[in-house]
Amino acid sequence: MEKEHQIFGIRAIIEAIQAGKEVDKVFIQKEISGELMKDLMKVMKRANINFSYVPVEKLNRLTPNNHQGAVATISPIGFIDLEHLVESTIESGKKPLFLILDQISDARNFGAIIRTAECTGVNGIIVQKAGSAPVNGDTVKTSAGAVFNVPICKVEHIKDAIFYLQGSGIKTVAATEKTDQNIYDITLTDPLAIIMGSEDRGINPSVLKIVDEKAKLPMFGSIGSLNVSVACGAFLYEAVRQRS
Repeated sequence: MEKEHQIFGIRAIIEAIQAGKEVDKVFIQKEISGELMKDLMKVMKRANINFSYVPVEKLNRLTPNNHQGAVATISPIGFIDLEHLVESTIESGKKPLFLILDQISDARNFGAIIRTAECTGVNGIIVQKAGSAPVNGDTVKTSAGAVFNVPICKVEHIKDAIFYLQGSGIKTVAATEKTDQNIYDITLTDPLAIIMGSEDRGINPSVLKIVDEKAKLPMFGSIGSLNVSVACGAFLYEAVRQRS
């Protein structure tokens, strides 16, 4: 974790959250207590900050400084509001192409997807606040800097974002093997949002129930799935092909 992208110390983290800093995640020492820690928990819950309990050894690896049992990661980028992202894209005259990531948790996969998204003209990436990979040094490096060029939006719930996009005239297509429909047999020339699922569970079943269409990539080998960043690239470039 780059030192400029982290904050250590309970009071410093509280102040950063209250100041509106883009805090991605807070690592908290297991079994730690105290009034200041209670204050931190209250502030994090109000701001819906993602956090996890870890052994003190992990915190010591993150920083040699006096962390007081808490270290936070700070995003090197700012995030955009969903409504603003959709409205500005439509007003620009571009045919919208959005990407929704349903709790992809690996920072390097996230970075690789952002890189492909930038290369394919994606207008914005939508992720859920809880459970999604942070924008950290690994993300920036793997994206080859594309993370600074593609708008990223954090939302409370993926389903609410999908409903908003559908209400704005944008078709939602889920990349999933739980369908008989091939990606090459559906239309991707409409205003579009492609949804990719997490590395281990895929797209949440409750999300699959509300999307407009589902599509899969043809698989000919003995392995039943692709890495999510590779699959995402295949979907995006099929959209590019159809739109060209």
